[in-house]
Amino acid sequence: MCLACILYEGCRAQVKTSPSVSQPLESLVSWIVARLQSQTANSLSLVTPALTVLISAAQARKLFDQAGGIGLLVKHLRVGHAASAKKVSASVQNLYELCFCLWIMTYECNSSEEMRAHFHRDHAVAALVDLVAAAPREKVVRVAMSALRNLATCNMDELPTAAKSVDGSTFLGEMIGCGLIKSIDLMKDRQWTDPDIVEDLNLLHKMLHENYHDMTRWDVYKGEVESGHLEWGIVHTEKFFKENAKMMEGKDADFKLVKVLISLAAQHQADEEVAAIACYDIGEFVRNYPNGRAIVKRLGAKEIVMKLIEHENPELQRHALQCVSKILVNNWQAVN
Repeated sequence: MCLACILYEGCRAQVKTSPSVSQPLESLVSWIVARLQSQTANSLSLVTPALTVLISAAQARKLFDQAGGIGLLVKHLRVGHAASAKKVSASVQNLYELCFCLWIMTYECNSSEEMRAHFHRDHAVAALVDLVAAAPREKVVRVAMSALRNLATCNMDELPTAAKSVDGSTFLGEMIGCGLIKSIDLMKDRQWTDPDIVEDLNLLHKMLHENYHDMTRWDVYKGEVESGHLEWGIVHTEKFFKENAKMMEGKDADFKLVKVLISLAAQHQADEEVAAIACYDIGEFVRNYPNGRAIVKRLGAKEIVMKLIEHENPELQRHALQCVSKILVNNWQAVN
């Protein structure tokens, strides 16, 4: 913490960081990254207080991002609030400090295409939405909501170098896919003592609903699958797949969404309901896409789903059995 304070002041004192500051700054950031990569319980409490100080320096933010810092913060956020049943969850203060660091990093998104891409790649939105939905202490909600607001409103100050660059609309789509609309609607009925939360809630509520109305059902489904937050609804029905099975090809005919569904089924330990929905969707793709049976077999779906037929969760077991039947049986409708 002392070293972080000294280096932060050193960064503030100069327009260009001199070698005398650069070297220890790089060393401290490397040490923080190494500790965040560690699985020991005390690593978080050891480094996050120092990181909250250091992250306010632009040079430190750049170094931390280049070292994969956003992904590490997201990983600890997910473990921190999702593993309480295993008694390895982070404290409220840990969650606050992790969110605070992500929030400060979002201020670089307007000027850095690379930073936006990393927030997108590392699924930061999904982690923040999960945290907001879990409704921890108000101070944690405040920084999580502020980070989501910054991502939703970020614009590109520079010309994009890629044909499809990440911007605020990308993050809004992810938020919709993660089910943030439902959480925001519920949160608006709560009494908040912090006016910043109310302001962020109102803005995100307006932006999310406007963006949702502009999205097709396919856009909603795509965003949901890519976020990994599957929930039963109108996009997980026979009618939807009859109308949209062809879209599962993807622009490059790489069947990316099918691959994601197979991955979600394989990760059944994380969320059994998500795995059950993934099995249902895979089966409906097989039924409604020409040669869908051969495609999912080639991608390894049959082996993964067959392992779930004996799962202890009866709902997951049922959907896995139906999915395998659709893969193996030519005329599923006759069997059904």
